[in-house]
Amino acid sequence: MTTEGGPSGRDMSWSRSKPGLGTWAGKGKVAVVGWANSYVDRRWDGKDFTKTSGAKSMDAIRGALADAGLTEDDLDGLITCQASDTRAEQTWAPRPYFAPPYDSEDGIIGATGEWIKKQMNLKNIKYIDSNAGAIWSMMNIAADSVFTGKCKVAAVWYPMCNVEGRYGHNNPQNFSEDAKGGAVWNLPWGYQSGAMFNNLVAFLEYCKKYGKVHDNLGYLCLNQRRNGLRTPWGFYTAHEPYQLTWEDYRSGRLVEEPLVVYDCDRPMMTTAAFIFTTADRAKYTKGNPVYVWSHGSSVGTKRSTMFTVEEHQRECAQLAQVILEGAGITRDEVDVFNPYDGYLTFTQNYLEAFRWHGVGLGEAHDFYMDDIRVEGKHPFNSSGGNNGTGRSRAAHYFDAIEQLRGKAGINGTRTVNIKADVAVAGYGDMMCFGRYPK
Repeated sequence: MTTEGGPSGRDMSWSRSKPGLGTWAGKGKVAVVGWANSYVDRRWDGKDFTKTSGAKSMDAIRGALADAGLTEDDLDGLITCQASDTRAEQTWAPRPYFAPPYDSEDGIIGATGEWIKKQMNLKNIKYIDSNAGAIWSMMNIAADSVFTGKCKVAAVWYPMCNVEGRYGHNNPQNFSEDAKGGAVWNLPWGYQSGAMFNNLVAFLEYCKKYGKVHDNLGYLCLNQRRNGLRTPWGFYTAHEPYQLTWEDYRSGRLVEEPLVVYDCDRPMMTTAAFIFTTADRAKYTKGNPVYVWSHGSSVGTKRSTMFTVEEHQRECAQLAQVILEGAGITRDEVDVFNPYDGYLTFTQNYLEAFRWHGVGLGEAHDFYMDDIRVEGKHPFNSSGGNNGTGRSRAAHYFDAIEQLRGKAGINGTRTVNIKADVAVAGYGDMMCFGRYPK
């Protein structure tokens, strides 16, 4: 599973991607003290400037500060990504899509640190990173930045923009009727097909190797929606508040055989924000701090144009080793586990790599058929994930924080009944949280 990165040459000193590095030196010295998510829309209509990525980013940052009991003057660090790093989201917007005087898309389809600093009139900013990559990278960069002293109180936000049109992602393949060059093999139908196609080929390999079928994903899908409907800010809670049924799933529109639309997270317009600070300062914040115990990254090496199932498994296993070693814990000590679920076809690779609740290779689908409800004995992906809440890519982190704080979801209805002292969340970059700073 490749780590989402940005421009070549980006400083990667924060990355921990090799097994054998031992316990992370910053374990328990950095805390997340606030979080918030803006209101979720399906798309931006191109007209209402109170609903742009910039507007939603400011709403989320202010909400996260309020959750922490901090003010804008407390901030000295800003960490986010360029609009093109919201990866699967809509960033094409060719001029003159936005007519003058709007000479930049900054604050419209994204929101850089420089833009946020100016618009919010933040006076004490000492450190800005507007090239931190996708949310998984920026969470790890935030922890490292606070630990290494680049800043003491950092706002981290991830603006997800979705407007009408094709998924451009600054990728000309999406505007061409033909696949050219190597895209014939790994991007036959444009940018998103690369993600779907690669993971789907590996998923079919997985099914053949272990004797599984696509329908098994339905158990996970229905549970993700069930969890997502217990999330107050989720897309389905706000816009489609009904539970999927087996009939819905099995009759779902085919996207790429056997993938159906319900296996995919729904793109939307929203921003997630987090406040990171030092463990010492976290003691004086409003909410219960959740401490960063470890973070790690996968390398994403493969032999050809696409990953095989064995390569997926190897990468995830190495990532699990880095995370567990970094936190100084065993796999049995991970209580809450929220791996990414943008497509349900690859989530099993993380579950099996971490051996969460004893799940071994080829056993994930059987595990989905067990009791994975939040109130059950195996509350897997208690966040509802992107599949159950919409593509914020932040639900996994929100849930890890909420569960360790002791109350998750609407009136606590998503709170797990198992011990919740340690949580792991993320994708190609992952993070381990602890309830205590030890």
